[in-house]
Amino acid sequence: METTKKTLKISFSTQKGGVGKSTITCLLASVLHYRLGYNVVIMDCDYPQHSLTNMRERDKKTIMQNEYHKKTAMKQFQTINKKAYPIIKCKSENALEKASEYVDDSSVVPDVIFFDLPGTANTRGVLTTLKSMDFIFSPITADRLVVESALGFAKAFLQLPITQDENTLQSLHLFWNQVDGREKTGLYNAYQNVIEELQLKIMETKIMDSKRFRKEADDTGSYIFKSSLLAADFQLLKATKMDLFIEEFLRITQL
Repeated sequence: METTKKTLKISFSTQKGGVGKSTITCLLASVLHYRLGYNVVIMDCDYPQHSLTNMRERDKKTIMQNEYHKKTAMKQFQTINKKAYPIIKCKSENALEKASEYVDDSSVVPDVIFFDLPGTANTRGVLTTLKSMDFIFSPITADRLVVESALGFAKAFLQLPITQDENTLQSLHLFWNQVDGREKTGLYNAYQNVIEELQLKIMETKIMDSKRFRKEADDTGSYIFKSSLLAADFQLLKATKMDLFIEEFLRITQL
């Protein structure tokens, strides 16, 4: 008997700006879609900046202007024979409806839809959308305000009363991002103990900090890292431990 494939709804969500949720969403989506064979969609609900929609426009121009990127794009298309994943611009309050419409109209059922949401829970539609996710991944950095904000939100969110449309099997995972190799491990151990005391889940892999996270593909570069049209170079993923993060992500989500 044929079973209908379930599309996973996933959000990298946090209450603090600048900790890398949009960057990680883009990096992960590109590796899953262009290198690992999954079908991905991104709902760009981060109104009003819509950073991923704007990034896609910049990526298109970059590929046309740079010979290295143009050759890489052609080689990638010939290898996978697959279009770029869609980035759908929307607002938080209509993100679920728009995603559902896309799935209904699409001939290829997506394996995963990423929801890139605004960084404040009181933005209209954010909490409702988050309650419908299958998985929420929340990046944290070794900064007291960031950690306290993330832990406070995670505890409060998990204790919210169950609603009719809520996904009761939902799973929330914290993870360390922008880790500086020179920072004392004692700092992370102290935070780790607090996270365990609060009975929150945290991923084993820590993503290392790199200037490349802040640098998009441009018309001077001869490598790919942060791009919505091309998968990041494997050596760069390895240097930041993004390769291990993706493996752990796949184990958790069972994609």
